[in-house]
Amino acid sequence: MKKTSLGLTVSLLLLLSCKSSKENEEAGFFPILPILQSQVAKVDTTLNSIRQYVFADSSHVDTIFVHRNQFRALAQDFLSLPDIATEDYQDRYKETTQFDETLNRAIFTYVPVNADKEIIQRQEVLIKPEGSGDQITSIIVNTVNNTKDSAIQRRMLWQVDKSFQVTTTRQLVGQPAVTTTVKVVWDEE
Repeated sequence: MKKTSLGLTVSLLLLLSCKSSKENEEAGFFPILPILQSQVAKVDTTLNSIRQYVFADSSHVDTIFVHRNQFRALAQDFLSLPDIATEDYQDRYKETTQFDETLNRAIFTYVPVNADKEIIQRQEVLIKPEGSGDQITSIIVNTVNNTKDSAIQRRMLWQVDKSFQVTTTRQLVGQPAVTTTVKVVWDEE
């Protein structure tokens, strides 16, 4: 997605977020899935090397060079998220917007109305205002998937045009929790 059209979209969403809550509902939530898909498509064509770092319980680190055709599979945790920007989710999530002057970021936050029924527990989009157009810098998503015999929590961070990270905590009944972090980097500026 081009920066100018992305900037225009972000500016429009920021403008709409300042209006009343009824108008906000009509405007819809910030769509992250198209951004993530565009990021994956961009990495598919990049010449940068792609590295994967796997941290297992903070004691073991593996570094792996990843071929471009494997990148989409690594990003699947993000690409398989439910799209809460669709109409089906509009009444199931609440949106709040704020501007953090310390970070110099506008933050769109989405939390479920009924947390027990939703996989996505929190979704945030951080946007840096710029003179030529706003720029999305980060997407943060926290998910929980509880079943009868296990609980899986994921804390996911996508740094636009740079990297993504997924920290997964698995808890099986009667066993200690196991935490694994996978970080994939394609631009280390």
